[in-house]
Amino acid sequence: MNQAVQKFSCAEDEIDLRALFATLWQGKWLIIVITFLCAAAGVGYALYKPNVYTASAVVAPAQDSSGGMQISGQLSGLASLAGVNLGSSDTNKTAIAKEVLQSRAFLTDFIHRHQLAVPIMATTGWSEKTKTWRYNTEVYNPHADKWLTNDEGESFEPTDWDLVKTFRRQLNVSQNSENGMLILSITSYSPMAASNWVSWLIQDINEHMRAQDVQESQARMDYLEKKLRETSNADMQRVFYQLIEKETRIIMLANAQPEYIFRTIDPAVPPQDKSGPKRALMAVLATLLGGMLGVFVVFVRAFIKRENGSASDVALTQSN
Repeated sequence: MNQAVQKFSCAEDEIDLRALFATLWQGKWLIIVITFLCAAAGVGYALYKPNVYTASAVVAPAQDSSGGMQISGQLSGLASLAGVNLGSSDTNKTAIAKEVLQSRAFLTDFIHRHQLAVPIMATTGWSEKTKTWRYNTEVYNPHADKWLTNDEGESFEPTDWDLVKTFRRQLNVSQNSENGMLILSITSYSPMAASNWVSWLIQDINEHMRAQDVQESQARMDYLEKKLRETSNADMQRVFYQLIEKETRIIMLANAQPEYIFRTIDPAVPPQDKSGPKRALMAVLATLLGGMLGVFVVFVRAFIKRENGSASDVALTQSN
């Protein structure tokens, strides 16, 4: 009995497979046509997409954190007696600079300082022959240097939120966990722009962190000098002089280092090879999706025909 059931099941499986391949064979031209159309659409879309280029630079922490930690350790007790907070000695300025580099406030200031709103939001490509941007004339008029408006009178000029959101998609900051090196990368339609933006980011973050540290040290020096004038205790005056000397040293070192936080190991250069789009991959994926869609359509048609045929047979039986 079991053998008979197994033979019947095998016969059903064989019939199903034969019916499956027969259905595919009958709809082979439909599958070919759909696959060809999807492949053509994929190739057309891949060719329509403009080239993008990625420029990157490798930077290393420029500061020797051990020296700063040693100074802070020597003077932390004196500073506490004087009522001055020198800050945590464990603070990693490189990590802070990395977060500041990607912060909304810093990127907003960076974009406006270098006038990058139009290249970020109003371009559709880059002309290698003329070395100029291709603009989206539906939102921006390059001749009048003016953002256009829609039918309701609203300007297409992007907000700071839109600018930072779009620029963050072009920016990539990664760190090597083994040696602490940072890789700054920017993707753009223009290889020259991508290279310049990376270099400007490194310069600006160095200047930003330098100005911030100098400002904080100057504020502490002003406070210490005020306390120095108010006290007549010789021991406390000696403490204040040592603390003032430390803050003076911080300001001098900050102003003496062109690359204050990040030292460039491998500078950014305009890339010669595009980083995207992956046109061959896009064409292959479109072809595969077209084949899958064609098979699906053939099976759906066969199922609908079978259901319509069954319904017709039932109606004919009932009428008889």
